[in-house]
Amino acid sequence: MAEEPDNLMLRYLRKLDEKLDQVIETQRDHGRRLTALEVGVGNMAATEMSHYANSAMRADRTDDRLDRIERRLEIKEA
Repeated sequence: MAEEPDNLMLRYLRKLDEKLDQVIETQRDHGRRLTALEVGVGNMAATEMSHYANSAMRADRTDDRLDRIERRLEIKEA
């Protein structure tokens, strides 16, 4: 085991350095987790937009079909 320094100030500085290393590692971990959350939210937004686009396309097709039915039955207003 390394010999402990006699200087009290050096001991405190080393402990402070260890604690600072822990804080830095925790901050890095939080950064990685935040990035993962951002990616997840982005994926959710993209999925939601895809569902919206699919719904809009289905509504457009329904409108087209309804127009054709009205024309065939001659009930469409001019």
